Amino acid sequence: MALQAGFGAAGSPVTVVKLSLHLVIPVTVYCLGKTDELMEQYNESLSFDRVFYAQDIAGSIAYARANVTTKILTQDEFAAIEKGLKQILEEWRTDNFVVKKGIDEDIHTANERRLGEIIGTDIAGKLHTGRSRNDQVATDLRLWLRDELREIERYLIDLLKVVAERAQNDISLLMPSYTHLQRAQPIRWSHWLLSYGAFFADDLIRLREVIKRVNRCPLGCGAVAGNAFHIDRHAMAQELGFDGLLPNSMAAVADRVFILETMQWGATTMMNISRWSEDLIIYSSGEFGFVRLADAYTTGSSLMPQKKNSDSLELLRGKAGRAFGHMAGLMMSIKGIPSTYNKDLQESVEPMLAHITTLKDSLLIAARVLATLTTFPTKMAAALTPDMLATDLAEYLVRKGLPFRETHHISGRVVALAEQEDVPMDRLSLQQLQGVDGRFGPDVLGVFDYERSVEMKDAMGGTSKRAVEEQIRNLLRVIEGGK
Repeated sequence: MALQAGFGAAGSPVTVVKLSLHLVIPVTVYCLGKTDELMEQYNESLSFDRVFYAQDIAGSIAYARANVTTKILTQDEFAAIEKGLKQILEEWRTDNFVVKKGIDEDIHTANERRLGEIIGTDIAGKLHTGRSRNDQVATDLRLWLRDELREIERYLIDLLKVVAERAQNDISLLMPSYTHLQRAQPIRWSHWLLSYGAFFADDLIRLREVIKRVNRCPLGCGAVAGNAFHIDRHAMAQELGFDGLLPNSMAAVADRVFILETMQWGATTMMNISRWSEDLIIYSSGEFGFVRLADAYTTGSSLMPQKKNSDSLELLRGKAGRAFGHMAGLMMSIKGIPSTYNKDLQESVEPMLAHITTLKDSLLIAARVLATLTTFPTKMAAALTPDMLATDLAEYLVRKGLPFRETHHISGRVVALAEQEDVPMDRLSLQQLQGVDGRFGPDVLGVFDYERSVEMKDAMGGTSKRAVEEQIRNLLRVIEGGK
């Protein structure tokens, strides 16, 4: 390694380091020279923020229109800008926009450069008066994310509609419930469906709250301190469909919490989808056999011809981890930066794009898997065992006036007797039951009925037919915007 002194552009001093790899790297540079090509690539964002082209153009048109009122632009100048921007919009839509490498750093500079080519820089150069890329990118991000979240809302509603429809159609199917992955009490298959319906409904309610906070306008806040030309921010917000304004210019350009909150919501939703997927993976296994996935959502083995793998569900479960990573990564990127705008905030864009894609694809796949799922009622019923009615047996004695703690102990003794005799509980004779406790009457044998068991759970939120149908109605109410 060796040091070498020299002079750069305009005679400015430069010190360089020569490495054995034959690279020459500037250490201290005081000249105005060409940017390092690697730095240009490192800094540019057009390769991914070009997806905001429509939002960027819509924001520019609204900003230009507002600047007619401020007298920055004449009506004719605005008309020229609007016409030029609409031409650029069409070029992007038809994939005819020509990017100029080394000049078009991001979607904002690309659109402004092209506008100057179309209408001349004398007019195009006025568009950016009082505006910064800081409030411009914040506007683009919020507009794009708002529209994407509204589409995600539709996808989530579609999933919830499938849940509700299947819950109604399959309401007669009985199956075991599980705690600790051990068989617990009889339930309706619809009750299991609606348990995740309740999770997804909460996700929908939360999403609608997130959309409200995303849909606030930062345009007109400038770089940091606001706009000096009395621009009408309310008019721009209304034109762009925002619900209101961000009230502080510094916060408006610095804020990426709206993206982070989206990812927090997305991570929670993906967690719920992951748990739902795990249950269905278990239920579709040979050991359970309750359901079978459609061929479109399974794959075979490269070696074992008999295999039918639930890859769709496994990928849903796996992609939840990716969604968590998007969220955690962005938190690390923004946690230590000072106010207000810093280039670190550019790192919010790519994970946001990936996160939204993951969410949209996952919701679509989940809805399609559930809609095409085949159930096997006989297998579900065969998994029900009389010992799952031990609580019903205890409750039988409660209805005779005994305290539950005592009846729980008595029922446990009956379970132990059945195990000792190596017979199911419902095969014990009345005499054997009365040998455990004389307060068992002849009607006790009616307890060993799975349909009776689920119908007894009739309080709101239970697994009786009436309670399940009530849950379906409540779910549909949430879909329609109620709570």
